[in-house]
Amino acid sequence: MQKKIPMRQCVGCREMRPKKELVRVVKSPEGAISLDFRGKAPGRGAYLCPNRECLKKAIRAKALERAFSTQIPPEVLDALVQTMEEQANE
Repeated sequence: MQKKIPMRQCVGCREMRPKKELVRVVKSPEGAISLDFRGKAPGRGAYLCPNRECLKKAIRAKALERAFSTQIPPEVLDALVQTMEEQANE
């Protein structure tokens, strides 16, 4: 019997993909927003494809703000883009 693969939807491109292929954006209980590459951080999560384009689409469409029901400051969004680019270069 095959194990069920959990699927999640990217908030940028709206495509369903296996959870392990996506990067989790997490809003901690304190309200801090960050990227969670392991998927284990506590808090509310939203998922993105591991590329800059999906993150930029999500920012433009305000999908992350809707997912977390809060305004996200531009400097936090810039930090998310920077972190995503650093991870892509590794």
